[in-house]
Amino acid sequence: MERQITIRHNQEEMTATIHYPAAEGSEKTGRCSRIPLVVICHGFVGSRIGVDRLFVKTARQLSAEGYMVIRFDYIGCGESSGSYGSEGLESMIAQTRSVLDYGVSCADVDPTRVTLIGHSLGGAVAIHTAVRDRRVKNLVLWAAVGYPFNDIVKITGRDVYDTSVKEGKADYLGYELTPVFFESLATVQPFQEAVRFAGNVLVIHGTSDEIIPVDYAFLYQKVFWMRQEGRCDKEIIFQGDHTFSAGPQREQLLNRTTAWLNGLESAQQEWQHWMI
Repeated sequence: MERQITIRHNQEEMTATIHYPAAEGSEKTGRCSRIPLVVICHGFVGSRIGVDRLFVKTARQLSAEGYMVIRFDYIGCGESSGSYGSEGLESMIAQTRSVLDYGVSCADVDPTRVTLIGHSLGGAVAIHTAVRDRRVKNLVLWAAVGYPFNDIVKITGRDVYDTSVKEGKADYLGYELTPVFFESLATVQPFQEAVRFAGNVLVIHGTSDEIIPVDYAFLYQKVFWMRQEGRCDKEIIFQGDHTFSAGPQREQLLNRTTAWLNGLESAQQEWQHWMI
């Protein structure tokens, strides 16, 4: 079952879709009646639907496996209120935490089994959110940016950034991007921040990604391996583009993500049985 909801963040309203776990899926992942939560963080000027319905398909596949999934529009994106370009990355982190507040407060959700899936710029947001919010136990990074300022300016074009600095705002695909937005990208360093997350991580990237280099996946894995806690797995998808739009590549993306999460669930249940 799916339901559209509104989550308030300060004076704005974020539109979200919540996917409830299928009964048969809950039997696979459930611990008593408690269910795991997955929150999807979309990328730059994206939406909770995703390119070619990526996040819709993801949420439906995971909910069929017994997960509660929330996909939402950041302020100024999709159907949410507000102006995207006037908000910085710090605001996006805070918005993500507001969604976590809502999700964890739902009946039957297990607050110890929370996962963030972050795509592209959403990957950087997910990392920084997970470091600050100990409720996040697992991270799944899809084609995550590594150097937010450089990566986003490469997408928008240098002229958009220059216009924003000179005139106080610049148009990009109908979004008004302010200097505050660009400055916020320059202040965060996902690779440096990643070592502070103690949970489990899955990094996935496609070899045909022309927007965010696939090399970032190897850098992320190296950084996460430097930690004393938490596992890190990596999946490189041959011929996968930035949004994994082709059928075989998307299927590999979703199946690998689902299998990884299910593997964590199984390991946790085995550990609990051993403790009993």
